[in-house]
Amino acid sequence: MSETDTDDTETPALPGRLLFGTGLVALAVRNLTNHEGRVAYADAKGVPDAEKVVPAGSGLLLGGGIGISMWKAPKLSASAVAAFLLGVTPLMHNFWAVDEEERDGELTSFLQNLTLLGAALAFLSRARED
Repeated sequence: MSETDTDDTETPALPGRLLFGTGLVALAVRNLTNHEGRVAYADAKGVPDAEKVVPAGSGLLLGGGIGISMWKAPKLSASAVAAFLLGVTPLMHNFWAVDEEERDGELTSFLQNLTLLGAALAFLSRARED
């Protein structure tokens, strides 16, 4: 194999996994340490049963972030992150349904979550190749 050839079955690069995974873990920890605030925000957005959904979603991020970082159960880990983002993004960052003064912030968060979802799907695709 030449230097320019790549093996598509290799484990994804450690720096990328660590950056992505530890970022997710940090988000999960922030959610869990500010549980009341996150639940209140979710309630304000109309999330049903927010008291249970917020920690469950944070658990998906936490487990998924650790799993992707360590490349353990990568299909499950990447799927957990993707499920979280698919559920949270349109509910919590519905920029199309908020006041003009909130729209820019919600749009930014929506786009950031789409970016994270793209990375989660890329990791899931690589995990399926293993």
